[in-house]
Amino acid sequence: MDLGIKGKRALVCASSKGLGRGCAEALAEAGVNLVLNARGAEALNATADQIRSTHGVDVVTVAADVATDAGRTELLAAAEGVDILVNNAGGPPPGVWSDWDRDDYIAALDANMLAPIALMTALMPGMIDRGWGRVINITSGSVKAPVPQLGLSNSARAGLTGFVAGTSRQVAQHGVIINNMLPGIHATDRADSLDAGVAKAQDIDMAAAKAQREATIPARRYGTPEEFGAMCAFLCSQHAGFIVGQNIVLDGGAINATI
Repeated sequence: MDLGIKGKRALVCASSKGLGRGCAEALAEAGVNLVLNARGAEALNATADQIRSTHGVDVVTVAADVATDAGRTELLAAAEGVDILVNNAGGPPPGVWSDWDRDDYIAALDANMLAPIALMTALMPGMIDRGWGRVINITSGSVKAPVPQLGLSNSARAGLTGFVAGTSRQVAQHGVIINNMLPGIHATDRADSLDAGVAKAQDIDMAAAKAQREATIPARRYGTPEEFGAMCAFLCSQHAGFIVGQNIVLDGGAINATI
Protein backbone atom coordinates (compact mmCIF):
# COMPACT_ATOMS: atom_id res chain seq x y z
CA MET A 1 0.00 0.00 0.00
CA ASP A 2 1.26 3.46 -0.88
CA LEU A 3 0.87 5.49 2.31
CA GLY A 4 0.96 8.75 0.37
CA ILE A 5 3.52 10.43 2.64
CA LYS A 6 6.69 10.23 0.55
CA GLY A 7 8.59 13.50 0.92
CA LYS A 8 6.93 14.43 4.21
CA ARG A 9 9.16 15.21 7.19
CA ALA A 10 8.81 13.67 10.65
CA LEU A 11 10.22 14.18 14.13
CA VAL A 12 10.50 10.89 16.00
CA CYS A 13 11.48 11.10 19.66
CA ALA A 14 13.41 8.41 21.53
CA SER A 15 14.15 6.81 18.18
CA SER A 16 17.65 5.36 18.53
CA LYS A 17 16.23 1.96 19.49
CA GLY A 18 13.10 0.08 20.48
CA LEU A 19 9.63 1.19 19.47
CA GLY A 20 10.75 4.67 18.46
CA ARG A 21 13.26 3.19 16.05
CA GLY A 22 10.59 0.85 14.70
CA CYS A 23 8.45 3.89 13.91
CA ALA A 24 11.36 5.74 12.32
CA GLU A 25 12.24 2.75 10.12
CA ALA A 26 8.67 2.33 8.91
CA LEU A 27 8.30 6.03 8.12
CA ALA A 28 11.62 6.01 6.25
CA GLU A 29 10.47 3.01 4.23
CA ALA A 30 7.46 5.11 3.20
CA GLY A 31 9.81 7.83 1.97
CA VAL A 32 9.55 10.21 4.94
CA ASN A 33 12.56 12.35 5.83
CA LEU A 34 13.43 12.27 9.51
CA VAL A 35 14.56 14.25 12.50
CA LEU A 36 15.64 11.64 15.03
CA ASN A 37 16.05 12.34 18.73
CA ALA A 38 17.45 10.48 21.70
CA ARG A 39 19.64 11.34 24.67
CA GLY A 40 22.60 9.16 23.63
CA ALA A 41 24.47 10.47 20.58
CA GLU A 42 26.37 7.29 19.71
CA ALA A 43 23.35 4.99 19.33
CA LEU A 44 21.35 7.78 17.69
CA ASN A 45 23.95 8.44 15.01
CA ALA A 46 24.37 4.72 14.33
CA THR A 47 20.62 4.39 13.79
CA ALA A 48 20.59 7.42 11.51
CA ASP A 49 23.42 6.01 9.40
CA GLN A 50 21.63 2.70 9.00
CA ILE A 51 18.33 4.35 7.99
CA ARG A 52 20.06 6.63 5.48
CA SER A 53 21.89 3.76 3.83
CA THR A 54 18.83 1.48 3.75
CA HIS A 55 16.09 3.89 2.72
CA GLY A 56 17.90 6.84 1.11
CA VAL A 57 15.98 9.48 3.06
CA ASP A 58 17.36 12.60 4.71
CA VAL A 59 18.02 12.11 8.42
CA VAL A 60 18.94 14.81 10.95
CA THR A 61 19.89 13.85 14.50
CA VAL A 62 19.48 15.82 17.72
CA ALA A 63 20.91 14.28 20.88
CA ALA A 64 18.92 16.03 23.61
CA ASP A 65 16.60 15.40 26.55
CA VAL A 66 13.12 16.55 25.51
CA ALA A 67 12.03 16.66 29.14
CA THR A 68 14.16 19.80 29.56
CA ASP A 69 13.57 23.29 28.20
CA ALA A 70 17.04 23.39 26.67
CA GLY A 71 16.59 20.01 24.99
CA ARG A 72 13.24 20.97 23.47
CA THR A 73 14.61 24.28 22.24
CA GLU A 74 17.43 22.49 20.40
CA LEU A 75 15.09 19.87 19.01
CA LEU A 76 12.46 22.34 17.81
CA ALA A 77 15.08 24.38 16.00
CA ALA A 78 15.92 21.30 13.92
CA ALA A 79 12.32 20.13 13.53
CA GLU A 80 10.69 23.38 12.44
CA GLY A 81 8.07 22.72 9.77
CA VAL A 82 7.73 18.95 10.26
CA ASP A 83 4.53 17.32 9.02
CA ILE A 84 4.59 14.40 11.45
CA LEU A 85 5.38 14.23 15.17
CA VAL A 86 5.92 10.97 17.04
CA ASN A 87 6.15 11.58 20.78
CA ASN A 88 7.92 8.88 22.76
CA ALA A 89 9.77 8.65 26.07
CA GLY A 90 10.75 5.94 28.50
CA GLY A 91 8.53 5.53 31.52
CA PRO A 92 9.38 6.54 35.09
CA PRO A 93 10.57 3.91 37.58
CA PRO A 94 8.15 1.47 39.20
CA GLY A 95 7.29 1.46 42.88
CA VAL A 96 4.41 2.02 45.29
CA TRP A 97 2.62 5.20 46.32
CA SER A 98 4.68 5.59 49.49
CA ASP A 99 7.96 5.65 47.49
CA TRP A 100 7.25 8.93 45.71
CA ASP A 101 7.32 12.60 46.62
CA ARG A 102 6.40 15.74 44.70
CA ASP A 103 9.70 15.80 42.78
CA ASP A 104 9.06 12.27 41.49
CA TYR A 105 5.63 13.23 40.20
CA ILE A 106 6.94 16.40 38.58
CA ALA A 107 9.69 14.43 36.81
CA ALA A 108 7.14 11.91 35.50
CA LEU A 109 4.83 14.68 34.31
CA ASP A 110 7.71 16.54 32.62
CA ALA A 111 8.81 13.48 30.62
CA ASN A 112 5.54 11.72 29.86
CA MET A 113 2.91 14.46 29.75
CA LEU A 114 4.26 18.00 29.59
CA ALA A 115 7.09 17.41 27.08
CA PRO A 116 4.80 15.82 24.46
CA ILE A 117 2.23 18.58 25.01
CA ALA A 118 4.96 21.21 24.56
CA LEU A 119 6.08 19.65 21.27
CA MET A 120 2.52 19.46 20.02
CA THR A 121 1.87 23.06 21.04
CA ALA A 122 4.99 24.20 19.19
CA LEU A 123 4.57 22.18 16.00
CA MET A 124 0.82 21.91 15.37
CA PRO A 125 0.27 25.57 14.41
CA GLY A 126 2.48 25.03 11.36
CA MET A 127 0.59 21.84 10.51
CA ILE A 128 -2.69 23.74 10.79
CA ASP A 129 -1.39 26.50 8.50
CA ARG A 130 -0.41 23.89 5.90
CA GLY A 131 -3.70 22.01 6.28
CA TRP A 132 -2.12 18.66 7.07
CA GLY A 133 -0.37 16.96 9.98
CA ARG A 134 -0.10 13.77 11.97
CA VAL A 135 0.75 13.33 15.65
CA ILE A 136 1.31 9.98 17.33
CA ASN A 137 1.86 9.70 21.07
CA ILE A 138 3.38 6.42 22.21
CA THR A 139 1.92 5.91 25.67
CA SER A 140 1.28 2.53 27.31
CA GLY A 141 -1.27 -0.22 27.73
CA SER A 142 -1.34 0.90 31.36
CA VAL A 143 -3.50 3.86 30.24
CA LYS A 144 -6.29 1.36 29.56
CA ALA A 145 -5.45 -1.15 32.30
CA PRO A 146 -3.36 0.58 35.02
CA VAL A 147 -0.46 -1.41 36.44
CA PRO A 148 -0.31 -1.02 40.25
CA GLN A 149 3.47 -0.63 40.47
CA LEU A 150 3.54 1.94 37.65
CA GLY A 151 1.65 4.69 39.44
CA LEU A 152 3.89 7.46 38.12
CA SER A 153 3.49 6.29 34.55
CA ASN A 154 -0.24 5.62 34.96
CA SER A 155 -0.79 9.18 36.17
CA ALA A 156 1.35 11.07 33.65
CA ARG A 157 0.24 9.10 30.61
CA ALA A 158 -3.42 9.33 31.62
CA GLY A 159 -3.01 13.10 31.77
CA LEU A 160 -1.59 13.16 28.24
CA THR A 161 -4.46 10.96 27.07
CA GLY A 162 -6.97 13.43 28.48
CA PHE A 163 -5.23 16.31 26.70
CA VAL A 164 -5.30 14.44 23.39
CA ALA A 165 -8.98 13.53 23.79
CA GLY A 166 -10.02 17.16 23.62
CA THR A 167 -7.29 18.62 21.45
CA SER A 168 -7.56 16.00 18.70
CA ARG A 169 -11.17 16.96 18.13
CA GLN A 170 -10.31 20.65 17.91
CA VAL A 171 -7.59 20.31 15.26
CA ALA A 172 -9.04 17.54 13.08
CA GLN A 173 -11.00 20.08 11.02
CA HIS A 174 -7.66 21.54 9.93
CA GLY A 175 -6.34 18.20 8.66
CA VAL A 176 -4.22 17.59 11.76
CA ILE A 177 -4.83 14.11 13.15
CA ILE A 178 -3.72 13.02 16.65
CA ASN A 179 -3.84 9.46 17.96
CA ASN A 180 -2.17 7.45 20.71
CA MET A 181 -0.51 4.04 20.46
CA LEU A 182 -0.63 1.90 23.60
CA PRO A 183 2.03 -0.83 23.55
CA GLY A 184 2.06 -3.93 25.63
CA ILE A 185 5.25 -5.99 25.92
CA HIS A 186 7.49 -5.85 22.86
CA ALA A 187 10.87 -7.37 22.10
CA THR A 188 12.98 -4.39 23.15
CA ASP A 189 15.64 -3.58 25.71
CA ARG A 190 12.81 -2.76 28.12
CA ALA A 191 11.48 -6.30 27.84
CA ASP A 192 14.97 -7.69 28.44
CA SER A 193 15.25 -5.56 31.56
CA LEU A 194 11.89 -6.73 32.89
CA ASP A 195 12.72 -10.36 32.18
CA ALA A 196 16.09 -9.98 33.89
CA GLY A 197 14.32 -8.69 36.98
CA VAL A 198 11.96 -11.66 37.03
CA ALA A 199 14.82 -14.09 36.43
CA LYS A 200 16.76 -12.66 39.37
CA ALA A 201 13.78 -12.55 41.71
CA GLN A 202 12.71 -16.12 40.94
CA ASP A 203 16.19 -17.58 40.41
CA ILE A 204 15.37 -18.75 36.89
CA ASP A 205 17.07 -18.12 33.55
CA MET A 206 16.03 -15.46 31.04
CA ALA A 207 14.37 -17.95 28.70
CA ALA A 208 12.14 -19.20 31.50
CA ALA A 209 11.28 -15.67 32.55
CA LYS A 210 10.33 -14.78 28.98
CA ALA A 211 8.26 -17.95 28.56
CA GLN A 212 6.44 -17.14 31.79
CA ARG A 213 5.51 -13.67 30.54
CA GLU A 214 4.57 -14.92 27.05
CA ALA A 215 2.10 -17.32 28.65
CA THR A 216 0.10 -14.29 29.88
CA ILE A 217 -0.30 -12.97 26.30
CA PRO A 218 -3.01 -14.56 24.12
CA ALA A 219 -0.73 -14.24 21.07
CA ARG A 220 1.89 -16.20 23.09
CA ARG A 221 4.73 -13.95 21.98
CA TYR A 222 6.16 -10.49 22.34
CA GLY A 223 5.37 -7.82 19.79
CA THR A 224 8.09 -6.60 17.45
CA PRO A 225 9.27 -3.04 16.83
CA GLU A 226 8.67 -3.65 13.12
CA GLU A 227 4.94 -4.37 13.45
CA PHE A 228 4.55 -1.52 15.91
CA GLY A 229 6.27 0.78 13.43
CA ALA A 230 4.02 -0.40 10.62
CA MET A 231 0.95 0.67 12.59
CA CYS A 232 2.58 4.01 13.36
CA ALA A 233 3.28 4.61 9.68
CA PHE A 234 -0.30 3.76 8.75
CA LEU A 235 -1.68 6.18 11.36
CA CYS A 236 0.60 8.84 9.85
CA SER A 237 -0.57 8.08 6.33
CA GLN A 238 -3.04 9.76 4.00
CA HIS A 239 -5.43 6.88 4.71
CA ALA A 240 -5.85 7.64 8.43
CA GLY A 241 -7.57 11.02 8.27
CA PHE A 242 -10.82 9.69 9.77
CA ILE A 243 -9.16 8.10 12.81
CA VAL A 244 -9.26 10.87 15.40
CA GLY A 245 -8.28 10.86 19.08
CA GLN A 246 -8.11 7.09 19.38
CA ASN A 247 -6.08 4.89 21.74
CA ILE A 248 -4.80 1.94 19.70
CA VAL A 249 -3.76 -0.97 21.90
CA LEU A 250 -0.96 -3.21 20.56
CA ASP A 251 -0.52 -5.89 23.20
CA GLY A 252 -1.27 -9.29 21.65
CA GLY A 253 -4.62 -9.38 23.46
CA ALA A 254 -3.11 -9.11 26.94
CA ILE A 255 -5.68 -6.55 28.12
CA ASN A 256 -8.97 -8.42 28.40
CA ALA A 257 -11.49 -5.75 27.40
CA THR A 258 -14.17 -5.28 24.78
CA ILE A 259 -14.03 -1.47 24.62
